[in-house]
This record gives sequence, C-alpha cells and structure tokens, in this order.
Amino acid sequence: MSFTGKYELQYQENFEPFMRALGLPEDQIQKGKDLKSISEIVQDGKKFTTTITTGSKVVKNEFTIGQESEIEMLNGEKVKVVVQMEGNNRLVTDVKGMKSVTELNGDTITYTMTMGDLTLKRVSKRI
Repeated sequence: MSFTGKYELQYQENFEPFMRALGLPEDQIQKGKDLKSISEIVQDGKKFTTTITTGSKVVKNEFTIGQESEIEMLNGEKVKVVVQMEGNNRLVTDVKGMKSVTELNGDTITYTMTMGDLTLKRVSKRI
C-alpha cells in the first residue's frame, strides 16, 4: 500500500491541549486550530518525503524506514527519530517521549500522537 498522495485535514481532536503541553504560545494555538492543513506524501520504497502546509507554514521532512533521520516537529523543534513500518499501512516512531502513529486506511490517513494521557488525533482524506 502506498502512502503517496495529497491529503486534506478533515478534523482533529485535542489540538489545543496537546499544543499547550508542547509549549506553543496561546496566540499560535488559536491561529493554528482552524487553519486548513494539506499533507503531501511521496513514498519511494522505504524513503518518504512529507510536506505539511498549514496556512502559510510549511514543514517538510524526509526519512527512510529503519534509519535515523532528523525531522521538524509541529512546534518547529528538530529531533532525531527512527521511523518503523508495521504491516504495510502504519508508520510508528517515538519522539521525545511521545508515540507517533500514522495509519493509512484506503483514502484516509489517521495521525495519532500520544504524550502521557493526552492524545492528538488528526484525520485527513486524500484529495
């Protein structure tokens, strides 16, 4: 199953409390919560390039399954991660004590990030 495609954010759960826990300023949280978000994913075998455009902010990351890569998080911080693939439709990694899971089901991508007992869930559809 290929992740390649463009996906538009349909809805998200717990965005505000999760961003507060990450330490984002309140004005950025309020600006970001209602912005349209488009994710573009290009998969070439085990190599991925993701570009997430939210309003005027663009975050581009590249990683290869099973290899250490540096990625930029939602709050702008750059961190080193190793992304693993489970089955043929789940990307899983641990980022600074948070578990990140990206799951593709048909034309829907569900991105779940868990930190302690707080979970951010973002659901996007292929466009």
